[in-house]
Amino acid sequence: MVTLDEAIKWGHLVYLSNGPVLLIRAEESRVLFGFWRGQRLREMDPLLKPGGKYEMATKEFREGDEVNAVLSRRLAKEAVRLNKTLGDPTKL
Repeated sequence: MVTLDEAIKWGHLVYLSNGPVLLIRAEESRVLFGFWRGQRLREMDPLLKPGGKYEMATKEFREGDEVNAVLSRRLAKEAVRLNKTLGDPTKL
């Protein structure tokens, strides 16, 4: 089981483990599910769109979209492993 600390940063839910791991950003018409180092996770989920600093990549959800909980957990676990191995992505 992956344990993450939860915080509100920059107006979003941010989950941390040895630095920021993922964020959930709710907007009026969409929700972004983003990962620091997410560009390294694109092989697991090609719908992650690269952009921003720290190798960020996000996946967009709109009303009616289904969330694959199994894939989401796998992505979170791998993102935590990357932070454990490589350190805090914001400290590079």
